[in-house]
Amino acid sequence: MRWFKKLKIRNIMEEIERKNRGKRYFMLIMGSLIVAFAFNLFFLNYNIVCFGVSGLAIVFSQFGIDPSIFILVSNVVLLIVAYFVLGPKDVKNQVVGAFVYPIFVEATSLVTRYIDLGNMETIVVAIFGGVLAGIGYGLIYKSSFSTGGTDVIISIICKFCKISMGKAGLIVNAVIIIIGKIVFSWDIILYAILVSYLISIFTDKVLLGISKSKAFYIVANKENNDVIKDFLLSLSKTGITVIDAKGGFSNGKQVLFLAVVPSRNYFLVKEGLRQIDKNIFFLVCDAYEVSEREAIL
Repeated sequence: MRWFKKLKIRNIMEEIERKNRGKRYFMLIMGSLIVAFAFNLFFLNYNIVCFGVSGLAIVFSQFGIDPSIFILVSNVVLLIVAYFVLGPKDVKNQVVGAFVYPIFVEATSLVTRYIDLGNMETIVVAIFGGVLAGIGYGLIYKSSFSTGGTDVIISIICKFCKISMGKAGLIVNAVIIIIGKIVFSWDIILYAILVSYLISIFTDKVLLGISKSKAFYIVANKENNDVIKDFLLSLSKTGITVIDAKGGFSNGKQVLFLAVVPSRNYFLVKEGLRQIDKNIFFLVCDAYEVSEREAIL
């Protein structure tokens, strides 16, 4: 029975990988192109040490090393390390991006050298570069691929140090920024921190989209069940699910409402619940995607 479950899960994973493969490769190519363009036009020209291997490439460019060559060689070395440390399964989705990205870095450099930004303030350069690179990375990660580089180092740290991807990423990027401080001044490093923040924000925006709905988890007492249910159902485009629950401390029976409401009704629902019961407990989070189905009567 166990082998059958594993086979079923493997078939599901293979089907996910086969699904929209052309679209995924297109997003990888477009994302890599956007990131490479932002790298050459904004970060490399102004020596802003963005995170990852690209940031190290900017540092070593001060010693006459071509950035695209540095990125390519670094990616190849890290892929070899990942193959032996993480295994071939974790490497296969990084191979294409690891070669495509440095090729685009070299190709876009032939274009960006003719673009003159004039006396544009560095803060403006950092903002535009961070936003553009964030959009590019969002497309890359949304395609389920990667450009290799420090993603390999982060995965290795996560595996052996038993920490989250976020913490491992912070450690790696902090080391890169410290290396950048050896070559560049403090103001450049502060711009690098701003760029890293903007990239992370806009990467998430592309991956998750903009939340159009809010999910309310509402714990209700028996006397308020009907009032809360009627209140939520009176709102347009609001779906609710009623779940029997038990209090963790009191062990008493309670009702948990899961309600998905349009973001524009967030304030209305919040104030309405407090009007019904000023001590009511509820949790609100963003709902980035809502799958709808027709009710069967």
